Amino acid sequence: MTIWTWGLRLADHVAAGLGVLDRPISPEALMTTARRQTGLTDFGDADFLDPMRRLLASICGESSLSLIGRSATRWDTIRFLSNLLQIQDAFARTPQIGQEPIQQPIFITGLPRSGTTFLHRLMMADPENRAPLVWETIFPSPASGTSAKRIGKVARQLKAFEWLAPEFRSLHPLEATSPQECSEIAAHVFRSLRFDTTYNIPSYRAWLDADVERHLPAYRFHRRFLQYLQFQDRVVNRWVLKCPEHLFALQAIKAVYPDARLIFVHRDPLKVLLSQSRLTQVLREPFTRSLDVQSLGRLESARWLDGTRRMVEAADADDFADSIHHIHHMDLISDPVATVEEAYRHFGLQFPDAVADSIARYVAARPRGGYGEHSYHFDDHGLDEQAERAKFRPYMVHFGIASEALPGRRGSSGASRPSREGTSRAESAGLSK
Repeated sequence: MTIWTWGLRLADHVAAGLGVLDRPISPEALMTTARRQTGLTDFGDADFLDPMRRLLASICGESSLSLIGRSATRWDTIRFLSNLLQIQDAFARTPQIGQEPIQQPIFITGLPRSGTTFLHRLMMADPENRAPLVWETIFPSPASGTSAKRIGKVARQLKAFEWLAPEFRSLHPLEATSPQECSEIAAHVFRSLRFDTTYNIPSYRAWLDADVERHLPAYRFHRRFLQYLQFQDRVVNRWVLKCPEHLFALQAIKAVYPDARLIFVHRDPLKVLLSQSRLTQVLREPFTRSLDVQSLGRLESARWLDGTRRMVEAADADDFADSIHHIHHMDLISDPVATVEEAYRHFGLQFPDAVADSIARYVAARPRGGYGEHSYHFDDHGLDEQAERAKFRPYMVHFGIASEALPGRRGSSGASRPSREGTSRAESAGLSK
């Protein structure tokens, strides 16, 4: 434990003893602060109020906030509210923003840690494609400063977080100018699993999961957010969007974007679970005084088992099947250019040689996509390999997903051997990662 970490824990202990950390955070007080900071009063659609209140109550009552966690919760909420005020003001002053067409957007989704981020960044090699960037989702309004100023501010914030969570960069390389996940957009209206990644908030998560219709306001705002960015750009040819969370809102996506194109990325779920559990642990640690590491794996397993079922259902549904293109992780890492080209072909898009060359240069410049080497073990997060394999087998068989080599139990002599649940191009080529 470093002196800095020890100091933070001592401060948390003192603050907890004084009852500071578990006090409710007033939504009304944060709204007042956002109004004062922006000089604006109209938030627009009030659909965000109930989920915001539920989220703050869940965070304060269930997540055992640290001092940093409490400060971050307040800062984040005020930022979201300020962005809502600024976006609503822009639409009120310039109604034509709402006429911006968002046509045939591509949504990349699949299990987390399956290659969705890698694919998203590869597709940004095409200048015809546009993604929301990290700095834009944090400070979307020009009222927050010039683009350069906002990029610099976000870059400093990311550096500060890496100081709190040194392992984060090797698990999920992220820059201020990187493409961002859509969960950060949905978080503006407090209907996002992004919060569940950062905090232990079972009551909020259960509320969001209880009704698929609860995602619909998030995607209506999502479209509004894209229109806001697109109006600033003046020209956007094609939006390419990415988030594993999209799996839980496929009906909402279709309702808001009837012409949406979907890409499902498939990977051995057991490989995914270990990495995702560790990432969730790293993201939560700075914000809490208490973290049950053993429960994380079981929670992630239940969440993403549900996600695999939703992929199977969507692939078999008449109103979804034709708009979905399927990509296997093994194929993506073994031949990125051909894999992206096949996706373009599926959607009837041109794939210029210049884009293929740009993708090849990107891959050559970033071995492993910028990710570090990590070793994970099932017992680190309360998981049993055989039980997990049995649970996810129907998904793997349905899509012909290759099993990957996995670590054994801590202290065992080696990794478990890969097996085969179906056939794919990657398997027939004998590829593994």
